[in-house]
Amino acid sequence: QGTIHLFRKSQRSLVGKLTHEFRLVAADRRSWKILLFGAINLICIGFLLMWCSSTNSIALTAYTYLTIFDLFSLITCLISYWVMMKKPSPVYSFGFERFEVLAVFASTVLAQLGALFILKESAERFLEQPEIHTGRLLVGTFVALFFNLFTMLSIRNKPFAYVSEAASTSWLQEHVADLSRSICGIIPGLSSIFLPRMNPFVLIDIAGALALCITYMLIEINNYFAVDTASAIAIALMTFGTMYPMSVYSGKVLLQTTPPHVIGQLDKLLREVSTLDGVLEVRNEHFWTLGFGTLAGSVHVRIRRDANEQMVLAHVTNRLYTLVSTLTVQIFKDDWIRPTLSSVPIANNILNLSDHHVIPMPSLKAADNLNPVTSTPAKPSSPPPEFSFNTPGKNVSPVILLNTQTKPYGLGFNHGSAPYSSVLNQGLGIPGMGAAQGFRTGFTNVPSRYGTNTRGQPRP
Repeated sequence: QGTIHLFRKSQRSLVGKLTHEFRLVAADRRSWKILLFGAINLICIGFLLMWCSSTNSIALTAYTYLTIFDLFSLITCLISYWVMMKKPSPVYSFGFERFEVLAVFASTVLAQLGALFILKESAERFLEQPEIHTGRLLVGTFVALFFNLFTMLSIRNKPFAYVSEAASTSWLQEHVADLSRSICGIIPGLSSIFLPRMNPFVLIDIAGALALCITYMLIEINNYFAVDTASAIAIALMTFGTMYPMSVYSGKVLLQTTPPHVIGQLDKLLREVSTLDGVLEVRNEHFWTLGFGTLAGSVHVRIRRDANEQMVLAHVTNRLYTLVSTLTVQIFKDDWIRPTLSSVPIANNILNLSDHHVIPMPSLKAADNLNPVTSTPAKPSSPPPEFSFNTPGKNVSPVILLNTQTKPYGLGFNHGSAPYSSVLNQGLGIPGMGAAQGFRTGFTNVPSRYGTNTRGQPRP
């Protein structure tokens, strides 16, 4: 018998995790078609690369990279099926939709890197142009064209279909659209095919095949081998121009930016929310694209104190849910700020006093630095002040004000006005000094006449 380890999780390697997820995807019948096309794609890529080596054509190599891109698109389609099977987890609370966005971004960036590699090789070939063999050039062109079109039209690739429609048009699509308008002006029946814009993947497949056919004819007629390099540059530029808008769009989704085409609708919905009954303010709103066609957002709503939180939450969610599928709304009520009694903390023993309260005074510096007559720092070189009053200033101990009434806010303080006679009879005083001599101040040693010294005698 072995040792039983409680609460011990089994550790899987990266290969084991990938194998488990692949089995999860392969269990779906819809993925069998994609796996079949992927196997055929690998066989086709192998033949095309052998023909590129035998013909020594860099234009056919650039066109073969489009077939490799088709393999990336099939992998993206498998990832899309895997995302639909997976449910949100504590680690990925918004789901796994961003994985297919990342797959589209990686596929388009790799296609652009391949186009840059072709441009670099073409620049070297312009210095020393090798001989091109046209034996299998035309065969490889039609095999790649047939397989690319068959793959694009047979499999519904949801991520790339969405990106091709949502991203901005490439320069190749714009030029073809201008040409299509001219053709549709002559033959109106073709408007459903060429307008408003063609599929960018189908367009680049047809344009690349057309460039290879022109290359084959010029080499067969005039042995003009440099046209192969020119065709490779043209195919690379078309590939780069087609993939770049898709990379920009998917990159903006990964950066959690707000789509430009929904900003106006979001502003309209937020204005409607701010006019709802009980809503005082809508702030800290943030909306971003979670995946292709999925918008997420969060917003803070401040409501009145007497408003119903659940009712306001239901109305706000009902308004924004038409556009934002994943929404987080935080409701908080307006809080009135009550005036505080003092800016310093109140001691616990003060709250229990019922007949008097203490007004704390700030602490003093050393007594030897102060003049008891004026309560100002004494300077040995400065003359005495012209008028000296017996003003206590900051030298006085905390004053106790006697009262018998109860103060508000439940702190045990007294409130209300004392009788006029009680004030005259009781007076104000300092602890340990007896009754006060005057009503105007609560200190016994303050002179009652202007211009007297501390003893009450007139100044000379």
